[in-house]
Amino acid sequence: MGAFAGGRLPPDDVVVTALRAGDETMFAALLDAWSRGMLRVARSYVSTDPSAEEVVQDTWLAVIDGIDRFEGRSSIKTWVYRILVNTAKKRGMRESRTLPWSAFEADGAPFPDGVSFPDGGGWGEPGAAWPSPEGEALAAEVRALTAEALGRLPPRQRVVITLRDVEGYSSDEVCEILEISAANQRVLLHRARTAVRGWLADYYGSVTQAEQ
Repeated sequence: MGAFAGGRLPPDDVVVTALRAGDETMFAALLDAWSRGMLRVARSYVSTDPSAEEVVQDTWLAVIDGIDRFEGRSSIKTWVYRILVNTAKKRGMRESRTLPWSAFEADGAPFPDGVSFPDGGGWGEPGAAWPSPEGEALAAEVRALTAEALGRLPPRQRVVITLRDVEGYSSDEVCEILEISAANQRVLLHRARTAVRGWLADYYGSVTQAEQ
């Protein structure tokens, strides 16, 4: 659970002071807490998992190099994710010069053990019937199907829904990280949620028909 009580990180001012002092324990705690989510976000921009891993490594190097310039106008996590997104965008642009765009619509990043649906709605409409996972096999199937659905999304929609519904960022934080307007964020999130919910509904509808 990390080097801190309950696995929780200390306040931002403590984190920043420790990083500026070269505290390896603090850096290791941040790696443990954030790297998995950073990989998912990076994978929204680049074509392969190894490429996403390199983006995350480059991001942490940039964080170490730039921590003295952190001004505290956002949370330290938001600042790190902005560096991540900018790094991933640049790498994705380089890849797009040699890879067909379809390569960026391939398999999505590995999905987490669970999914949160903030704002009381998430991907389903109120009262919508969702499958209730019974046992590890079905739960794993749901995660795999959701990951596949995310992988079908255009990169901009994929990164917004990843930040909002997987990483749990607020709309304001997503706008700051991606440097987009609130209206743009809402449109991208709505389209992503609608598409993912539609794909999952089609899948479970076909399964139900096959079983009848």
